[in-house]
Amino acid sequence: MTPEAAETYALKVLGWLVSEAEILPIFMGSSGSSAADIKARAQDADFLIAVLDFVMLDDAWVLAACKASGLAPEAMQIARQALPGGSMVNWT
Repeated sequence: MTPEAAETYALKVLGWLVSEAEILPIFMGSSGSSAADIKARAQDADFLIAVLDFVMLDDAWVLAACKASGLAPEAMQIARQALPGGSMVNWT
């Protein structure tokens, strides 16, 4: 997957996330992001990695995001790794 394809994938996941009234506040609370931050950082690879990492916390979220967006669930981790800096996992 190219970085451009990974960004498109992550943006579709972000689009799903912002449409989820129950899940979006959890993301915002855990990431410290406001609605303005989400808009401002939508093209930021680090932010998109954080979006994918958050969604991958729950298999049901992965499946729901992919079903709603027409994406392959097995490609989410690949997209994360294809984003700039995504292959470097930070487990702190």
